[in-house]
This record gives sequence, C-alpha cells and structure tokens, in this order.
Amino acid sequence: MYPREHFRIPLRDRVLELGPRTLILGVLNVTPDSFSDGGRYFKLADAVKRAWEIADEGADILELGGESTRPGSEGVTAEEEMRRIVPVLEGLRGSYPLPVSIDTSKEEVAQAALERGAAIINDVTSLNKSPGIGPLAARFGAALVLMHMRGRPSNMQLLPPSPDIVAELEKWSVEAVARTRKLGVSSDKIILDPGIGFGKTVSQNLEILRNLNRLTKAGFPLLVGTSRKSFIGTLLNRPAGERIFGTAASVAVSIMYGAHIVRVHDVAAMRDVAAFMDALASERSEA
Repeated sequence: MYPREHFRIPLRDRVLELGPRTLILGVLNVTPDSFSDGGRYFKLADAVKRAWEIADEGADILELGGESTRPGSEGVTAEEEMRRIVPVLEGLRGSYPLPVSIDTSKEEVAQAALERGAAIINDVTSLNKSPGIGPLAARFGAALVLMHMRGRPSNMQLLPPSPDIVAELEKWSVEAVARTRKLGVSSDKIILDPGIGFGKTVSQNLEILRNLNRLTKAGFPLLVGTSRKSFIGTLLNRPAGERIFGTAASVAVSIMYGAHIVRVHDVAAMRDVAAFMDALASERSEA
C-alpha cells in the first residue's frame, strides 16, 4: 500500500482528518433519473430517511445531489435542482450529525445549500462552469472538491480517448488548483477527484486507479468515486444494482493507491472494506 499524506480540512463546526483512516462519503441522489438507484429517494420523506440511514451505517460525510451527471444526461435548471435539494437540507438542519456535501456546478444552488448548512461543494466541472462558486465557498468557509471531467455529461462518452489520461490528470490538477486559489479558496480547503467514468474508457479508468499515487504528488487529498459505475458493469457484466462486489474491489484498490475519501452508495459494506484496508495499512506501518 502507498502511504497517505495527512491533511486537516477545517469546516464550519469540525475538522476533517484525512489520512489516519479512509473517510466514507455516502451518496444520496434526489433525482428521478439516477443511474445507480432509479430515483428511489426522489420523495422528500424517503430522502430524509435515507440520509439518516447513511449516518447510521457509518458514513463520515453525506453527499446530496439534485442533478444526474450520468452519461448522456442534459441537466436541469438551477430552480429545479434547488427544488429537489433545499427541502432535504431543511429537513436535516439542526440535528443531522454529518457534514453535508452538495454535488452541483451551479452557483445559485451552491449558495442555497451553503446558506442551509452545507459544508462542502463537489463541482464536477472544477469551477469551469461557474467560477463564482470559488469566492462563494471561500466566503462560507466551505471545502471544495474539484473533479476532472472530459467534455460534458451529455457528450463525455462520445469523445475520442485521451492519449495519456494520467498525464492529462496531472496537468489538470495543477491548473485546477491554481485557478481555484486565484478565486480565493485556500489550499487547505481543496480536494481532488480524478473523475472515474467521466469521459474515460474502461481501460483508462483502470489505469487511473493503478496510478492514483501519481496524483497524490500534487499535495492535495484525493476523493475517488467508483461506486456502481458502468466500467464495473462492463468488466463483470452486471447491472447497476449488482455491482457491489466489483465496487468493493475498486474501493479497496483506491485505498491501496492513496485515496483519502471514497464516494459510495453501499455505505455499510464499503465501511467494512475501508476498515480492513486501513487495518492492513496500519499493520504494514508497524512492521
């Protein structure tokens, strides 16, 4: 296993300690067209119930998304995205124990979420679509996840493959961090996500996982999201609902190669995977 650098990310009411153990980010999609859960949590009562289940299953962070970024998706308006996430945030406000991340690339949505207690913004465009998210995150003291994506969700799987995906990611990480810093976000608030599945081929997704340690050299913590993704389905010939074992393997590999946070749907199962991998790393460090 590759050693992980330790980071401390200050949030509003706590500090995320990254490195001593893998943190689990539990995904909650409040969309009718998610590839992974088929809109199971589109209704408010179901979404709030699932948020509490995610906490009970051992997640460290809850991520709420109101817009699908599956391949081929065209997106929704900011108004529609807020209509989906704001009631859930209001329903959790005050008593929910986990920091909440919002998966959005729209400044209006980010602001609405931050005003209602969100502590992290996960932008799949790494501020290319809405640069104003940077100053907004800085003003609220929020952490910011910058994700690599080739193209847009509507066309990302139609693009020709990158000639060298790892080199592209290394170049992107430098440029994305520099752009974000110029927008007022401090370095201790930045997390990088290589964007598994976003404009990458199956073989390139595997190549990224094998080379995560190269991305850690940028000096920022890594979040990796492989959960239920189509490359796992292609490799194992499994539909989205039957990819838990492939997901577990990819989560283990992500941790082995340096991921600080793993983004998952099956929180309890992946908590066990992470605990085992963290114990293995601890035993190796003590040897």
